[in-house]
Amino acid sequence: MRVLIAVASRHGSTYEIAEVIAAEVRAAGDVVDLRAAEDVDSLESYDAVVLGSAVYMGKWLPEARQFVTRHRARLAAIPVWLFCSGPLGHDDPKPTGDPAGLDDLIQATQARGHRIFSGKLDMRGLGIGERLIVRMVKAPEGDFRDWDAIRAWAREIATELPLLAGSAG
Repeated sequence: MRVLIAVASRHGSTYEIAEVIAAEVRAAGDVVDLRAAEDVDSLESYDAVVLGSAVYMGKWLPEARQFVTRHRARLAAIPVWLFCSGPLGHDDPKPTGDPAGLDDLIQATQARGHRIFSGKLDMRGLGIGERLIVRMVKAPEGDFRDWDAIRAWAREIATELPLLAGSAG
């Protein structure tokens, strides 16, 4: 199957998650394109989509939400999985709960699954406004991504893809 992994990432850490997902799905034998969500014009050549976004201020990035709006009809016709990254911390990542509007994204895409992965915060990559917000909410700095969980989820998708080959279209 030909799979698109589209991602909206502000500082690159969500894109790095998408790279790991792409590698796992490729390793299972599927053809994978990894692209920024805003750079995707058409989904016609894809049999499945994995869409990811960083979460800022409790919401998916606009580029990912706009991707869903632009490609709504095709997304409803092929298998779709969603993921996001954003919570920070190891033992009890914050914030908790789903991003605002997630149910609408799941419904619009008829997503087969959704995962929230902990993210990464590197103060050196932030602008002055972002640093101020991070300090106000006392967000912990560090890389909290669980690479084993990310790889396991990608392998779940890769295992499902052959079973869905007849339903894509």
